[in-house]
Amino acid sequence: MRAIRVTELSGPEAVQLVDIDEPAADGGIVVDVHAAGVAFPDALLTRGLYQYKPELPFTLGAEIAGVVRTAPAGSAVKPGDRVAGLTMITGAMAETVVLTEERAFPLPDNVSFEAGAGLLFNDLTVYFALTVRGRLAEGETVLVHGAAGGIGTSTLRLAPALGASRVIAVVSTEDKAEVASANGATDVVLADGFKDAVAELTGGKGVDIVMDPVGGDRFTDSLRSLAPGGRLLVVGFTGGEIPTVKVNRLLLNNIDVVGVGWGAWTMTHPGALTEQWNGLAALLKSGRLPAPQPEVYSFEQAGAAVAALENRTAKGKVVLRIRD
Repeated sequence: MRAIRVTELSGPEAVQLVDIDEPAADGGIVVDVHAAGVAFPDALLTRGLYQYKPELPFTLGAEIAGVVRTAPAGSAVKPGDRVAGLTMITGAMAETVVLTEERAFPLPDNVSFEAGAGLLFNDLTVYFALTVRGRLAEGETVLVHGAAGGIGTSTLRLAPALGASRVIAVVSTEDKAEVASANGATDVVLADGFKDAVAELTGGKGVDIVMDPVGGDRFTDSLRSLAPGGRLLVVGFTGGEIPTVKVNRLLLNNIDVVGVGWGAWTMTHPGALTEQWNGLAALLKSGRLPAPQPEVYSFEQAGAAVAALENRTAKGKVVLRIRD
């Protein structure tokens, strides 16, 4: 089979499309992959900068959508079923993968393979962030940084479906503002001066939740943008710098800084993945949650797809089309 391999840690431009042996089934669910998701950890992995450091060479990718070829007796899915699935960290950008039972999910009929491969990391992270860690309540206001990126566009889609009455998008450029608007933002502001813009939009009240996958120097102004009792959700640091917080700021308005470690949570909470997927699938089937509309690259363009995450030019979720 063909697969996207990392053979040296020199960045996205070094990934290669090569022929390798198919993985052994070993009692797992064998899936013929139609699309694979591309995520920020993939860019870090190509440079050896991710906390998990697989042995070279390795196959990139963690998210897939495809069709079940074989499945053990008693599995929740059967041969011919459309599924989305997680290989978790590596192994997904290949023509065939093997999934464990708890990481293979029936894909709703109204969701394409490309959209399905674009659901998993981002939507599951955001669903967990807003429902479990953020405690989003009906009618609250959510602000999201990096709103034209994967986590950002996922938040713009999911927050209203989960009850938010207003979602404010923060973007770095005017063209990304168009992406945010297209994905459902109630309001869009530029990162430069966002604190004052948010204060004006909310009549000085502030927002209930800040979703922050960016970090960096906007962190303090995010804290200042929270309403009393507000929560700042720390999802990642695509801006590069890991910010620090002066905890006296938390006292003034009884605000929270909350870590969102979705992967770590799923490792320590059996059944969490299934519960989260069932919640997402119900929203997708009902039409309350629109499927993502990812940027689709060909299998041969994997290096460029990963580079788009590294250089932050990606608009929304990025996926690879593995087969038609």
